Parts: sequence; C-alpha cells; structure tokens
Amino acid sequence: MRDLANYITASRILAAFCLLFTAPFSAAFYGFYLYCSLSDMADGAVARKTHTESRTGAYLDSVADLIFVAICLVRLLPVLAVPRWLWVWMAVIVLIKIINVVSGWVCWHRIVLLHTTANRLTGFLLFLTPFLLLCWPLERLAVPLGMAATFAAIQEGHFIRTGQI
Repeated sequence: MRDLANYITASRILAAFCLLFTAPFSAAFYGFYLYCSLSDMADGAVARKTHTESRTGAYLDSVADLIFVAICLVRLLPVLAVPRWLWVWMAVIVLIKIINVVSGWVCWHRIVLLHTTANRLTGFLLFLTPFLLLCWPLERLAVPLGMAATFAAIQEGHFIRTGQI
C-alpha cells in the first residue's frame, strides 16, 4: 500500500509506451491515452489519501508526465497539419521550460518540477485536446492551450527563481 501511488505512476509510463504501437485516434490509442490520463489523476489522490506523498513520487510523476506528453507529441504531430506559427510557439514554451529546469538546478542544486495550478490547468487542456480535435481544428484549440502553457511556464520560472517552491 505504501508504494501504490508509485506503481500507478509506473503503469502510466508503461501505458504511454504502448501508445507508440497504436494508430493515432484509433480506439486502442484512446484507450491507452485515457488510462494514462486517469492514472495521472489517481496517483496523486492515492498518495494523499494514504499519506505516502514523497519528493520521489512527485519527481516520478513529473517524469511520467514528460514521457506521456513526449510520446503523444511524437504520435500526433506527424498526423496533424501544424502551422509554422504554432511550431514556433511550442519551441518558445519548451525553451522556457528548459530555462526553468536550469534555473532550478542553479538556484536550488536540484531539478525543480512544480505542480502549480496553472500547470495542472494546462495538463487538463492537453488531456482534452485529442478528443476536441475530433470536433474542432487545431488552430482553434492552439491559442487557448498555448496561452495557458505559456503562462504556466513563465509562472513556474518565477516561482523557481523567487524561492516559492
């Protein structure tokens, strides 16, 4: 019971890798995708409920999130018509996130990955995106998602550099 949350997180990593072997927007893809998303919500709730929260668990959760998002991008971006302006915007967000990791290392001598409300909102919007793409074009979804992700990245950097971690 003590490690249940970490097992849930580890299962998310395994399910994320399964996405590599499924066709984007197929039933199998959505099944693994939904499992990854729900397990992301469950691991933190389980850790809090069982009083087993830990820095290691939070770090593992962040690594699992990164793997999940990276694999989703690898599977989805090639099948989407992504406009050039959106590629640039995504690159800027990635650059800000890299600067945040470097700042955390320089300021605090460790990798700092924060679970802020803005990061959680961005994660929720990212979760919805593959489902919303069935109804709306990418360009319509990209602006609110990009704004949320940009704000979350900038806020995270501010928190890291001002010691609000």
